[in-house]
Amino acid sequence: MPELSWATVVSWLIDHGIRILVIVVVGAVLWFALNKFLPPIVCRLMVTTKGESKEGIKKRRDTLVGVLTGVGRVFIGIVAIMMVLDEVGVNITPVLAGFGIAGLALGFGAQYLIRDLIAGMFIIMENQYRVGDVARVADIAGLVEQVTLRKTVLRDLDGIVHHVPNGEIRTASNFTRHFSRVNLNVSVAYDTDLDHAISVINRVGKALAEDEKWREKIISPPKVERVDNLGDSGIEIKILGDVKPIQQWAVMGELRLRLKKAFDAEGIEIPWPHTKVYFGNPLPDFPKKED
Repeated sequence: MPELSWATVVSWLIDHGIRILVIVVVGAVLWFALNKFLPPIVCRLMVTTKGESKEGIKKRRDTLVGVLTGVGRVFIGIVAIMMVLDEVGVNITPVLAGFGIAGLALGFGAQYLIRDLIAGMFIIMENQYRVGDVARVADIAGLVEQVTLRKTVLRDLDGIVHHVPNGEIRTASNFTRHFSRVNLNVSVAYDTDLDHAISVINRVGKALAEDEKWREKIISPPKVERVDNLGDSGIEIKILGDVKPIQQWAVMGELRLRLKKAFDAEGIEIPWPHTKVYFGNPLPDFPKKED
């Protein structure tokens, strides 16, 4: 083994160290350039669909930027590492060949991973849901916190985080695409004047839509659609109205609160389950026999 001298080290640093430094610097520049220039490029090239709101466009842009940034970082990292290995004298040809053989050996076991990646590509291209949407995927409903080519991350109302492989998703239901809807049934007692009850409900819905705090969240005022059902304890009235995405639960909560106060003020009864017991007709009074 040749003796390692200071002159040898200096010579190696001059020949290879500067190149390695250049590779690292270029990789870092590309890394930061990816973070800075990719969002405006995606925003400029992204095709928007008719009726897409500004919030929806932002969600889709953030999702695309997140996925493309992740792929770009992996690509930059792998290329930089391979170039550095080549500079330090490691023959990367056997390494690449080894990756190829390992990939072939693992190909049969990677079917699920490939399926997840392909499904993820279609989810992103078709804009099925975005980060920030509320969706149900693989029978799990929650706020979409992350979308990658491999998986979708959801957080439900209990705060539980679910990691769903994209290949497991057969049906995706988006609760917040373009707009959301208030869909609410309110029950009134059978002896209620329905015309009066309907006018009270429509008045409350209109007042809510005109309220300064709520009008920016409401597209069309909640109003009575129909008498929906003759239930066991009361008459169910269907209320519908369109609101901004993800605002339906807040609007329905406020609407229930206002309807309860309005019904109390108007004397409209909200029924509860109860049972009437009927014992038949009373017995007639028979004349008493005289002794």
